[in-house]
Amino acid sequence: MPDVREIEEVIRILQSTVPEHPYKSRNPFHILIATIISQRTKDEVTYEVANRLFAKYPRPKDLKKASEDEIAKLIYPAGFYRQKAKKIKEVARIIDEEYGGKVPDTLEELLKLPGVGRKTANIVLSRGYGKKAIAVDTHVHRIANRLGWVHTKTPEETERALMEILPEKYWIGINTLLVMFGRTICRPIAPKCDECPVKNYCEFYKRKKK
Repeated sequence: MPDVREIEEVIRILQSTVPEHPYKSRNPFHILIATIISQRTKDEVTYEVANRLFAKYPRPKDLKKASEDEIAKLIYPAGFYRQKAKKIKEVARIIDEEYGGKVPDTLEELLKLPGVGRKTANIVLSRGYGKKAIAVDTHVHRIANRLGWVHTKTPEETERALMEILPEKYWIGINTLLVMFGRTICRPIAPKCDECPVKNYCEFYKRKKK
């Protein structure tokens, strides 16, 4: 079991050195749609096209009326933009007609929406509703394993493992913190280990140095 005090020290160091996440919205609907767009899409593209989409269709009742072609044009060049346009339109319709225009605030209900998995649902819960949930994407999964906090093979396993060792006060913010750390330093390929502010706490770095 990892030392909780060491984990807290790593988080403290990263909080003081890692840049803030650029996407500031706390609107659950915008967060939900932006996260759907983000799948297999560069972050800078996601934010640009999401803002363009919401500028024209800010609410579920607006977006459900848009054609799939119009949505696809607005979110291009996001990856799989045509398939995502279909999902986005359907999600907007369901939220407007079945949930009264309000994005569900439980994991169970969010997972019923097309194109929504645990990562997306937990991002909505944590960022949109301030609920204690750990959103595990590829950055969180990779970094938690590199640091040695967990030894898991899937994001779902990482989520469960982190819930056991991570104090609840960090659950909401751990995703954005590790995402930004993963973009700037602990990259998937060619991580900047020599520049890393927490390398002395990292199993991956210690193995490299042997």
